[in-house]
Amino acid sequence: MNTSSNFLSELCDFLYPRNPYYGQSKTEYLVFNAHLQEFSQRVTYICNLQTGGKISPEEAYKQIHSLWKQLKSAKKAMENS
Repeated sequence: MNTSSNFLSELCDFLYPRNPYYGQSKTEYLVFNAHLQEFSQRVTYICNLQTGGKISPEEAYKQIHSLWKQLKSAKKAMENS
């Protein structure tokens, strides 16, 4: 069971890499950095799907635009709190 857990952990690290944050250690900066990294990772997947012919350019645009709106709203929510 432990090897399965290690495999899943390594797979998760491979699929969803996280880079360390080197800026000021404020909570809101750390939270925004996490949102930004998730945005970047998902955009990369969408671009790869479009490049591989799995989704159309229009669908890729719609998905990335939706992700951008989510990132903007997360930033606004942080600024208002």
